[in-house]
Amino acid sequence: MSTVNIKPLADRVVLSPEAAETKTASGIIIPDTAKEKPQKGTVVAVGPGTKENPITLKVGDSVLYGKYAGNELKLDGNDYLIMRESDVLAIV
Repeated sequence: MSTVNIKPLADRVVLSPEAAETKTASGIIIPDTAKEKPQKGTVVAVGPGTKENPITLKVGDSVLYGKYAGNELKLDGNDYLIMRESDVLAIV
């Protein structure tokens, strides 16, 4: 797990999304135009939280998030998502 030079504020977290699948279980290759946006990722940084909303996630957690949750961010050639902890649906 690489470290990220970003510190989210308040109750925000930074996620590294999983890569979209390129092949189905039966071996059919999925073209780029038909790939779905992944909804699973790994937490790479967490903010300190707030008095009302303490952070329950920690770095390294694998999580599920909503399809349109968060803002995309490109840092050092890698893609990340930054979102509020409340946008995370579950820890896997």
